[in-house]
Amino acid sequence: MANQIDSKTKICGLLGYPIGHSISPLIHNELAARYGQNLVYVPLQVAPEKLKDAIAGADAWEFLGMNVTIPYKQDVIPYLTQIDPVAKQIGACNTLVRIEGGYKGYNTDAPGLYRAMEEAGAPIEGTDAVVLGAGGVAKAIVYMLAEHGVRRIFILNRTQEKAQALAEELNAYYRKAFAYGMEMAAYRKLPEKDLLVIQATNIGMTPNTDAVVIEDPDFYSRIGFAVDVIFNPMETKFMALAKAAGAGVMNGLKMLLYQGIIAYELWNHVEVSAKDAQEIYALMLQKLQG
Repeated sequence: MANQIDSKTKICGLLGYPIGHSISPLIHNELAARYGQNLVYVPLQVAPEKLKDAIAGADAWEFLGMNVTIPYKQDVIPYLTQIDPVAKQIGACNTLVRIEGGYKGYNTDAPGLYRAMEEAGAPIEGTDAVVLGAGGVAKAIVYMLAEHGVRRIFILNRTQEKAQALAEELNAYYRKAFAYGMEMAAYRKLPEKDLLVIQATNIGMTPNTDAVVIEDPDFYSRIGFAVDVIFNPMETKFMALAKAAGAGVMNGLKMLLYQGIIAYELWNHVEVSAKDAQEIYALMLQKLQG
């Protein structure tokens, strides 16, 4: 049973605009109940011109921490007291942890996706990886893939210049030429089999479930394992096409779960058990399925 809210209740929340129907409160409030912590997690919708004031206000009220979602993962950085080196390199923070004098920013999206992929048996080390998209989520993903030993990374984006810029940044950081930026239409130049492909755009998300970044069956015949960061719908058209071609597939729901768990662990200095993680995942499924 959750703790009763009182003057000692610690406050955490999700900072974004608009917030919409987020599933994050379920994750954190359920964790607080399971671990007997006097904590409540709430949506914190903040208009862009009020972002600086919101972070200062959270500090004044001694909020324990916040998650950060669209469109503020980059915008919060100037208002942080410290930033984790990985988050600094990625250039985006989705988790703020209260420290002396303000907040420290972390990126738990990347380790959250890694934990989810590891659990699903997705190959990373030594593989050729393709990331579809070159935005903030894609940037976190390519650094995660590099840290875990992919052989090559192909970044495909609608505008080739943005993909090339991200590839050049990655190559410079790791001091080797293993990342390549390409326009989306150049997918026929990719290796012909066993690709790890991560779909990191919002194409195919509800309500536009008939949309997909690439339609051509030839592309899907090259995939060994496909990941879509989208979880609504639970199976996107991208996933369905990859599955039909014989690839393993997973959606982004466990990425959401684990990025939240890692944030919770940072705030509360606890370790969430695998059993609790799976049971909360079941609750997330139940909520999404109505």
